Amino acid sequence: MKKYIVFDVGGTKVKHGIMQEDYSTLTKDAYPTQCHHIDLFLSDMLKVIEMYTSLYEINGVAISLPGYINPHTGYSERAGSITALDKQNLKSLLEEKVTINVEIENDGNCAALAEKLNGNAVDCTDFICLTIGTGIGGGIFINNQILHGGTFRGGEFGFMITQGGQEIMHQNASTASLIHSYKKLKGMDKKENISGEEVFLEAINNPEVQALIDSWLKSLSYGIFNLAVTLNPQKLLIGGGVSAREDLISQLNDHLEKLEFWKQFKIPIEICKHKNDAGMVGALYNFRRKEELLSVRKTKFGVIAKINN
Repeated sequence: MKKYIVFDVGGTKVKHGIMQEDYSTLTKDAYPTQCHHIDLFLSDMLKVIEMYTSLYEINGVAISLPGYINPHTGYSERAGSITALDKQNLKSLLEEKVTINVEIENDGNCAALAEKLNGNAVDCTDFICLTIGTGIGGGIFINNQILHGGTFRGGEFGFMITQGGQEIMHQNASTASLIHSYKKLKGMDKKENISGEEVFLEAINNPEVQALIDSWLKSLSYGIFNLAVTLNPQKLLIGGGVSAREDLISQLNDHLEKLEFWKQFKIPIEICKHKNDAGMVGALYNFRRKEELLSVRKTKFGVIAKINN
């Protein structure tokens, strides 16, 4: 069975593993992301590739990456919080060092692809994935196709203005923004390591922290409302680490029900089946689709060449 190295690059850590062509996972791990130094970023990734290629026969490298990614070339005009990859082509940089084919797709699109493959959107032709993490991202499926947009910016939901002034979703609806607000409330150093789970736990007995979460949920509900009225999808799926919270959907629905026109545009809100593995599964699905398309083309041209001869 074919084996692939799969990376899901996030603003905090890079998840990686070996997945087989049936999407089963043999092994997975993670390391801290070198967001601002291209040489260090490449060095870490190449070490993982070298490790896996010494253990397995590898058929390709599939990568999920934040930002404005051209899925045809691998070029990233911007790579979210991974500034080391701004105006870089990670596909080319890796293929200069290894003899394995590399394919890259935006992380939000990877999440959507994973859900379409064998997740909670298998039967949907039109749906949205909203990913919540260091930033806000997502993928849009319209008429059974990923909507990349004219300049590969489709699904950049984090730039929607969801509160007064100029506040965008990255600043008031990401997990990072919630943690930032918590640190500000507690007078903590910005560099102190706090997880979103710690914030939710303290909120149980701290009304001030619960108020922060309510404001955060309100911003999320505004973003969901805007997407629902703009694209009218069959459903919206939520991914990212926070999606593991059992009460997230009920709390979001409570906020959505308070919006005046929600009843007219109401859609099902669900959790991504793959949760934190969505990026890796979607990255491989993206690779496999391109691999199959290339195989079809080779077969087609081979038949044509045979006829011509």
